[in-house]
Amino acid sequence: MIEISGTVFLWVKALHVISVISWMAGLLYLPRLFVYHAEAEVGSDKSEMLKVMERRLLRAIMTPAMMASWIFGVIMAASLGPDVWVEPWFVVKLICVVAMSAAHSKMAVWRKDFAEDRNTRSHKFYRFANEVPTVLMIAIVIMVIVKPF
Repeated sequence: MIEISGTVFLWVKALHVISVISWMAGLLYLPRLFVYHAEAEVGSDKSEMLKVMERRLLRAIMTPAMMASWIFGVIMAASLGPDVWVEPWFVVKLICVVAMSAAHSKMAVWRKDFAEDRNTRSHKFYRFANEVPTVLMIAIVIMVIVKPF
């Protein structure tokens, strides 16, 4: 257990919320860029511009925000003591966050496929993929705020 003062906890919580919002923005936007990219002709100006946008979004915003979300989240959880780790709402939330991280990793693979002009998926696939982070976010927020069990 990490002991931190109430003021420090609030700062960690604020930084966690900021990083989660930044991460979610990227998780919701990157698949939308993939939709446009899947519709673009390989080698076109549009395709090349989307490659740059996707790389910058993933490397400069999403990955640092994901790392910060995990760091601040673990600090908060550790400061709450060992009992929180077995609370059913927290376990479900943690599973959803792991799934969100897996979605992030999968998007990184898809970005690389686009960068190398190897995408084989349709724009419809990416439209569906765009919904996954939304569903996970809803579950996470309900677990944290409502704590239904």
